[in-house]
Amino acid sequence: MLTLVKRMLKAAKEYTLFDFACIKVALLSFGLLIGAYFSKFFLNHTFFLWVAFILTYLWVLYRTFFKTRR
Repeated sequence: MLTLVKRMLKAAKEYTLFDFACIKVALLSFGLLIGAYFSKFFLNHTFFLWVAFILTYLWVLYRTFFKTRR
């Protein structure tokens, strides 16, 4: 477990501003998705929210676990 944390911290040191923006968008869209199921206004826009969350989350996973191996 400690090696996983060290690896993630090492990867985070190499993040660019765009990577941090993707993390923020992923967290924001995930929060909106959770809130969407409690509000009729956001319920109509869940497809866009899911797409934004999945794309940014996959980018963060790629940068954290695969890009740092090179």
